[in-house]
Amino acid sequence: MKNLQRGTDIPQMLFSLMFITIMIVACFWVVQPFILGFAWASMVVIATWPLMLKLQGWLWGRRVLAVTAMTLLLILLFIIPIALLVNSLIDNSAPVIAWATSGHIQLPQLQWLNDIPMVGQRLYRSYHKLLGGGGAALMTTIQPYIGRTTGFFVAQAGHFGRFMMHLGLMLLFSVLLYWRGEQVGNGIRHFAYRLAARRGDAAVLLAAQAVRAVALGVVVTALVQAVLGGIGLAMAGIPYATLLTVVLLLCCLVQLGPLPVLVPAIIWLYWSGDTTWGTVLLVWSCVVGTLDNVLRPMLIRMGADLPLILILSGVIGGLFAFGMIGLFIGPVVLAVSYRLVSVWMHEAPPPDEAPEDVVEELAEIEREHAEQAEQHKSQH
Repeated sequence: MKNLQRGTDIPQMLFSLMFITIMIVACFWVVQPFILGFAWASMVVIATWPLMLKLQGWLWGRRVLAVTAMTLLLILLFIIPIALLVNSLIDNSAPVIAWATSGHIQLPQLQWLNDIPMVGQRLYRSYHKLLGGGGAALMTTIQPYIGRTTGFFVAQAGHFGRFMMHLGLMLLFSVLLYWRGEQVGNGIRHFAYRLAARRGDAAVLLAAQAVRAVALGVVVTALVQAVLGGIGLAMAGIPYATLLTVVLLLCCLVQLGPLPVLVPAIIWLYWSGDTTWGTVLLVWSCVVGTLDNVLRPMLIRMGADLPLILILSGVIGGLFAFGMIGLFIGPVVLAVSYRLVSVWMHEAPPPDEAPEDVVEELAEIEREHAEQAEQHKSQH
């Protein structure tokens, strides 16, 4: 009787559950400043772990040398470019904010339309007819929203101190994860196995594949295209090349490609009379625009086919939720969830391949309904 009462001690269970909940909340409260940096570092380490193992093999099996090489590689190819990009964005954003919030934004007259053969004058008259029919009023209406949108994106990039803190934490956690990657991975897999046995272990492996697919196939490809496109804009003398590089990165992350930014730059060069650099940028844009067709299949080798709406939602939602770091973390979170839910759904048999006992049970129910219907008819 005492054992029974001790096993059904409801207050003890409630207090134990409350204590565990308080401890979990307190732990998350303590580590909250480090969560984004650790998540960013985890994504980087998972994506570059095979490269680190190759470097360790080339460096006589010394983990210290491999971690040092990977740290220098992250600083040179990842941290320094992003820090310079954000710094330049903050320095050059003042003219854009002043232009967007000035209240004197006017639609251009586009006099050069008259120079287009055959259809130029007709386009020019149609354009000014549109302006006379309410184009200026439309611009006056949308101008406050342009200012608010521009201010939001610049404000997200303007948290320079917080962004640099997360960048430093990302580097620190990356070094620690490179050094003890096997132990951390085994610990996570053991924890998942305790939660859901073999399914938990498989879920961890699928999550790692999804992280590597997004990091290499989406983020790295977007960074390469944005950097190369920005170099082309700067060499061609396009104003505000740094800000346009940020827009390039956003377009590449949402799978629109670099052409929505590069094509207007080419048109502007030809319109201003600089045909030489316009032609150079045109050729360079063809190379950068088709680079993802070659680079992405090389980076994604596990065959992770992620929907476009998933990447778009991850980029935009991550930007609103976490700031600039969300550009990288948002798609990863949605991709991991998508892969896990997809595998879980495919564990069940399709509706047209139901088990035999279920089919027999449904057939028996149909027969019973048919017999009841016949009895009902015979009674009437």
